[in-house]
Amino acid sequence: MKQVKLGSQGLVTPQIGLGCMGMTTLMGGDIYGAADEAEAIKTIHRSLELGGNFLDTADLYGPLLNEQLIAKAISGNRDQYILATKFGFEINDDGALTGAINGKKDYIKKAVERSLQNLKTDYIDLYYQHRLDFNTPIEETIEAMGELVKEGKVKYIGLSEVSAKTIKRAHAVHPISAVQTEYSLFERNVEAQGIKAAMEELGITLIAYSPLGRGFLSGQFQSPDDFPENDFRRTVPKFQGEQFQKNLDLLKEIQTMAAEKDVTSPQLALAWILAKGALPIPGTKRVKYVEQNIGATEINLTKDDLDRLESIIPLDTETGDRYAADFMQSIDH
Repeated sequence: MKQVKLGSQGLVTPQIGLGCMGMTTLMGGDIYGAADEAEAIKTIHRSLELGGNFLDTADLYGPLLNEQLIAKAISGNRDQYILATKFGFEINDDGALTGAINGKKDYIKKAVERSLQNLKTDYIDLYYQHRLDFNTPIEETIEAMGELVKEGKVKYIGLSEVSAKTIKRAHAVHPISAVQTEYSLFERNVEAQGIKAAMEELGITLIAYSPLGRGFLSGQFQSPDDFPENDFRRTVPKFQGEQFQKNLDLLKEIQTMAAEKDVTSPQLALAWILAKGALPIPGTKRVKYVEQNIGATEINLTKDDLDRLESIIPLDTETGDRYAADFMQSIDH
C-alpha cells in the first residue's frame, strides 16, 4: 500500500488506517453489534499482511479494553505497527468513566502511563486529545502533550473534533500532526466550517473516522430497525425517521455509481476521501471487510467522478446530526 506523510513532522503511515473501536464493548454494551476477540485479532493481523499497520484506538473504548486487545494482537511485533490512541474522557483509578472531559496536565500524565501499560509498549506513535476540555486552555493541554514528546513516551500529537480556531492556537504551542474528525460523503461539516482548509494551510493531516457513515454506506441497513438491538446508531438523528429515508435515497445514487465502476459503495466512498487528501480509518472487526477497505486504495477517481459524487450530496445537504444532542455539546465548534 502507498505510504503517505501524516502531518509535517515526519510521521509516515499507509494511506488508510484501521479503526478498532468496535472490536470491544463500550461501557458494557456493543457499539456496532457483538464483538469477537479472536476475529478482531485476525482482522488486525490480516490488515498488517496487506500493509495496513496503522491502528486507531482510545482509552475510552471499553473503557481500556480496546487498548488491551490491541496489546494481545501485536504482542511480539510492536515495531511493525503504528499505534494511535487518545485521552480526554476522564477515567478514574477504578477504570470507570467519570462523565468529565479532562485536559489538565496531571491527568494527561496519568492517562498516558495507563495507555502505555495497557498497550504494553513504551511509546505511542500518535497521541490525541479525544475531545476539547472547555475548562482548560488548549495551550496548557498541548504544552503537557509536548512534554510527553520530549520524554519519548509519545512521538507525535493530535486533536479530535476541534474548531479551526482551536487548531491554530494548539499548533502555535507545539506542532500538531493530525486532527481526527468524522468525515464522509454524509458528514462534511469539517469542510463547511473551514476546518479542513485551516489544516491544509498548517500542514496537518485530516484523519477521517466513520468514513463509511458508521456502516450506512454498506447498504445493509434499509430501515432503522435493521440496526442490532442496543446498537449506538439507534440514538443517532442521522438514522432516525424521515432523515433515514432521505439518506437512503441518496445512498441509492451512490450505489448506482459504484456498480457502474464495478466497486462497492464503501470502496467508492473511501476512494473519495483519499482523493480529498484525508486519511480514512474505517472501523471493522472482520477480515473480509478490512480486505475490501484496503482494496479502495487501488481506485483512482477522475475529477468528473468527484464532481458526480459531490453533486449527489452537495456540501450543504442536510443529512442529520451525527450524535444525540447531549453528546453534540462535547464537540468544539
